[in-house]
Amino acid sequence: MKILIVEDEPKTGDYLRQGLREAGFGVELASDGLAGLQLAQQQDFDLLILDVMLPGLNGWQLLQRLREQGHLVPVLFLSARDQVEDRVKGLELGADDYLVKPFSFAELLARVRTILRRGRSGVEATALQVADLELDLLRRRVSRAGKRIELTAKEFALLELLMRRHGEVLPRSLIASQVWDMNFDSDTNVIEVAMRRLRAKVDEGFEPRLIQTVRGMGYVLEIPEPAP
Repeated sequence: MKILIVEDEPKTGDYLRQGLREAGFGVELASDGLAGLQLAQQQDFDLLILDVMLPGLNGWQLLQRLREQGHLVPVLFLSARDQVEDRVKGLELGADDYLVKPFSFAELLARVRTILRRGRSGVEATALQVADLELDLLRRRVSRAGKRIELTAKEFALLELLMRRHGEVLPRSLIASQVWDMNFDSDTNVIEVAMRRLRAKVDEGFEPRLIQTVRGMGYVLEIPEPAP
């Protein structure tokens, strides 16, 4: 997924870009409103993170122009201004969320994930399915071939990530940041242990096996192609 950050404070912009890249996102950074508008018009982004007070074109004006042009990309505003009127203005212009500076990166990341789960339609999916594996987000239930599977909270979060991005190889660093909210440490085997337990519940006794290890890269959940 691709995120555009429009932030004129170099330290804040670099901090956000590095953190989001480490979390597995593709990130572009613009330092003023006009450059941000041009990038948003030229490329397809899954989310815009906009500072309100920007040179050239402020965040509100940037969002207003995009909405007038029919762009429905989700937007998260960042601002040092904590006035209710400012938050209301941003939301009325079509923003999805508003985060006041200073903020913790963990909170920003949680909000980014929530917005991206909702997607452009603004409606969050309540169920995921790959082959005969089904995940119900509302009731927190998992089943395969109609058989109920009991998972721990971390196993559920891990399976949800794999299913949302099925067919995509997910590196261990991304899994660590999104499921455990931690930086990946090559000396820990927490991901391998969790994946082994998840496989035992989701794949053993079922065909085809969906969770695959890609050596040197990470893990992927996908329907394997039949042997020739």
